[in-house]
Amino acid sequence: MTLINDFMSLIYPRYCEACEGLLYKHERVVCNKCVLSLPKSNFHLNNTNPIIMALGGRVPLQQATSLFLFEKDGKVQNLLHSLKYENQQNIGVLMGNTFYNDLKTTSFFEGINYIVPVPLHKKKQASRGYNQSECFAKGISETSGIALDTTTLIRELETSTQTKKRKYERWENVKDVFALSNVETFKNEHILLVDDVITTGSTVEGVWQALKDVEGIHISVATIAYADK
Repeated sequence: MTLINDFMSLIYPRYCEACEGLLYKHERVVCNKCVLSLPKSNFHLNNTNPIIMALGGRVPLQQATSLFLFEKDGKVQNLLHSLKYENQQNIGVLMGNTFYNDLKTTSFFEGINYIVPVPLHKKKQASRGYNQSECFAKGISETSGIALDTTTLIRELETSTQTKKRKYERWENVKDVFALSNVETFKNEHILLVDDVITTGSTVEGVWQALKDVEGIHISVATIAYADK
């Protein structure tokens, strides 16, 4: 089997989705060098967590963090582009696995009942074929054992991309967009809201508008990357 795998790698070489270098047979999606060099945020260790500070007064977060720091034209951007536009769903799952393994010895996951990806509108998901945030959420769920919920939070309105929008424009783009299919599901529950990238927090705030009247709900946030506005 090893000889067959070696032969196949010569015919169909695999490349690192972060640096585009060749992958060795024991490497998965991202080469070991990139795994060690990708810029971790470690926000969960930071008393001045920029996500919580950005959303302070707008969304009552229990906890929030991102796996990586986003750098323009950097390796994290390469990963996100492949995940979002090149059908590399395994990147999201691997990042979810990594996220949980990095934080499993902390208190971050204590009390969380559901992992909830930010939904795409049904037209956009049908066009793309998948939700990149759901891929990340699946990776967290399969390693943590926490239930994945992809049906309760829904996106009722189709919106344009948040990229290049200013803070107020981002909020205008996502307010009144989200809703719940069943208001009882998250009653007295702690959910981990999962997205691919967070910048101003407008999407989280938009989701909170749909959640805020749910009795006893608590919300934490996890994303693959944080992009400093």
